[in-house]
Amino acid sequence: MPIDASVVESPGWWLQRLGKKLLDERDDRTGDDNEVTPGLTSLRHAAEGKPKLPHVPGVDPREIKEWMRDARTNWLSLVIDSPGERLGVEGFRFDNAGDDRDTADEARVSDAEANRIWQENSMDADSALVHYGAMSQRRAFVLVERGDDGRPVLTHETPTQVSVEHEQGNRRKLAAGLKMWRDDWTGDTRATLWTPTEVHEFTTKTSNPTFSGRAAELRGWDARALPTHPDGFRANDLGMVPLVPFINRRNRRPEGFAEHEDVLSIQNRINLSLINLIAAMKYGAFRQRWAAGLEVDEDPVTGKPIQPYQLDIRKLWTTDNPDVKFGEFAATDLMPYVRAVEAAVQDLAAISRTPPHYLIGAVVNVSGDALKAAETGLISKVRDRQRGFGESWENVMRLAFRVIGDEARATAWGAETIWRDPESRTISELADAAVKKASAGVPWRQRMEDMGYTPAQIARMEIDRAADALNAAPAEDPQPASLQAKRDAKNDERAVIGRGDADNVPDAA
Repeated sequence: MPIDASVVESPGWWLQRLGKKLLDERDDRTGDDNEVTPGLTSLRHAAEGKPKLPHVPGVDPREIKEWMRDARTNWLSLVIDSPGERLGVEGFRFDNAGDDRDTADEARVSDAEANRIWQENSMDADSALVHYGAMSQRRAFVLVERGDDGRPVLTHETPTQVSVEHEQGNRRKLAAGLKMWRDDWTGDTRATLWTPTEVHEFTTKTSNPTFSGRAAELRGWDARALPTHPDGFRANDLGMVPLVPFINRRNRRPEGFAEHEDVLSIQNRINLSLINLIAAMKYGAFRQRWAAGLEVDEDPVTGKPIQPYQLDIRKLWTTDNPDVKFGEFAATDLMPYVRAVEAAVQDLAAISRTPPHYLIGAVVNVSGDALKAAETGLISKVRDRQRGFGESWENVMRLAFRVIGDEARATAWGAETIWRDPESRTISELADAAVKKASAGVPWRQRMEDMGYTPAQIARMEIDRAADALNAAPAEDPQPASLQAKRDAKNDERAVIGRGDADNVPDAA
C-alpha cells in the first residue's frame, strides 16, 4: 500500500524529503546567475580523470573524444591525493579528569578500547576511504551500528546513497538520516530511515525511483518486512541518528565543498589547451609541401586528379619540367600551446595550495628548506582538515561506546584524535627533538607519540622497557647509602668503647 507522506516529520515525509534531496544532488544545477554547480556525479568523474569534452570549432566531437584519450592529464587527482595521503589516524586519547593514578589508568583503558574498536572494523584502511570521499564529493559518512556480537560496526557511506537533515537551527544534531541503495540481487531499491527514536525500512520494485517533493503519498513504496520486524519498524535504542557526517571545507559551503571544486575550470582550460596542441601537432606541425607549374593527370575512370607524389622520407620528388617549382610551408609553433598548459598548471598549484614540484615533477638543486617552504600551504591545509575530520572521528567513537552501553565514554567530550604528523621529517630530526623534549620534562609516552609511534607500538614498548629494567637490576640490591653510613658509625663507636674498657680494667696482679 502507498506510504503516507502528508504529515510533517512522518516516516513517509522524511523518505520523500531526503530521497529528493539525495537524487537532486547527483546532477548539475544551474543557478539564477546561470552559474553551473557541479553535481556529485560530475565531481566523481572529474576526480577519476573523465572530464567533459571541450568544444573546438571546426573539429568533430567524435574526433575530440578520441584525442582526449591521449591528451587526458588528470591534475585534479593529485590535488585530492596530496592532502589525503597525509591524513592518517594513529589512535584516540581520552582525558583523565583527575590527577590520581586510577583516573589515569581508566583513561588508558579507554584509549585501548577505542583502538580495539578501530582495529575490529579495519579502519586503518577504510578511514582513507572516508577522507577521500569527503574531499572528492564534499562529504562522507560513517554509519555506526550494533553487530550480531553486540560490538560496534563502522562502515563508510557515500553521499550518493546517504542524506541527512539537521534539526532546525542546530547544525550539530541530526533530525533524520536516509540511506537508499539498489539491491543488485533483486533489482529493487531499498531505503533505511533513522530518526532519534525510530528506524524504518522501505522497498520499491523500481530501480530508479523519483520523488516530486510535494506528493501526499508515495506509490510503489512499501515497508520492507524483516524476520524480527514484519512491519519494517523498530525502535532506535541509541537515541540518536547513527550517521556521522565528515564535511569537507565547511567554511566554503555548509554542506561541503570538494577539494577540487574551485579548480575545475582550470582543469577544463588545460584540457582545451591539450586538445589544441594535439590538433596543431596533427595538422600543423608537419611541414606541408607544395608544387607550382606541375601538370596533374586525371583518372580516366573517375575523372579525379591523380596524386603525383607520396610523402615518404625515403623518396625524393623529381620532375623533368624545368618550370615546376617546389616548396614547403612553415610548421606551426607548438610552444605557445605548451606555455598555456604550464601557466594553467601554475594557477592550479597556487589556488589548490599543491606544491609545484608535485605537479611539475622537476626538482633540481633544491635544498630541503626550500622544499619544506614549498609545502607550507599543503601542511596548513592538512591541519585544517584534521581539525574538522577529527571532531567527526571523536563523534564516531562516542557513538561506538554508546552501542556497547558505556555511557561514561559516550559522553567523554575530552576525547581527542591522534593524527600522524603531516610534515616530512627525518629520523635524526625526530630523535633530536625527543632528546630536547626529555630535558624539558615532556613525559616518555608523549615523546614516543611525537616520534610517530602508534598507540599499539607504545604499549608494547612500555612492556619491553619494564622487562629491560628488571633484567638490568643487580642480583643483590646494595644497601642505601644513608643506612650503610649509619651502620659504619655504630661499628666504629663499639670499637672505641671496647678499647677504652680494656684500658680501664684493673691489673690482675
